[in-house]
Order: sequence, then C-alpha cells, then structure tokens
Amino acid sequence: MLFWIYMLVMNLLIPAVMIGFGNRFSKKAPDEINQIYGYRTSMSMKNRDTWEYAHHYFGRLWNRLGKILLPPTVIAMCLVIGKDKDTVGNMGFIVSVVQLIILILPIFFTERALRKKFDKLGRRKEL
Repeated sequence: MLFWIYMLVMNLLIPAVMIGFGNRFSKKAPDEINQIYGYRTSMSMKNRDTWEYAHHYFGRLWNRLGKILLPPTVIAMCLVIGKDKDTVGNMGFIVSVVQLIILILPIFFTERALRKKFDKLGRRKEL
C-alpha cells in the first residue's frame, strides 16, 4: 500500500506543477527575459511583448491541462489499488508518460500562437 501511495503522489506532481506554474505565468511573466526561468524559446525572448504574450498563453494552457489531468490520474491509480507492485509501477509509468506528452504539447501551440501574432522580429502583425 505504501508503494501505491508513493506512486499516486509522484503522479500528482506533474499536474500540480502545471497548475501552479500555469497560474503564475498566466497572471505575470517573470520580470526579466532570462535564460534560467520561464517559457524560454527564441521567439518568446525576442522582446517584452512576446515574452509576456507567450507566458500568458502558455500559462493558461498549462493551468487548464493540469486541472484536466488530475481526475484521470487519480482514477487510473485507483484502478490498481491493492494490486502487486509491478502492476502499480506499470500503471504509474503509463500515467507518467501520458502526462509528460501533455506537459510538452502546449509548447507547439504557444509557438504557433506567437507566429500568428508576431513577425520574425517580434513585432505585432497588423490585422
């Protein structure tokens, strides 16, 4: 049972991080454009406007997806409660892989949104 609790807690970390950082980024981008903290791609770091837009967009996506991931994570882990360690570990692994894919997907959508909104130099496109 301890291993199941451990796997549940570990599998809840990704949605929790997504919700936490999603909330933070959607409300306020890091003060300085930097190479250490924040949504850091070449397009998002062009200027302050792209930096703030990317964080707001990415943060909203991460927040929503993190909240969506919580129930299926708990349900999947409840399906293996009381099972042997191999079954619990395999389910935890499958859940983690799915979560990691969902964790990464918003990058593609955010980059597409940035390209729609800004030109290659980071200037807003005229509509």
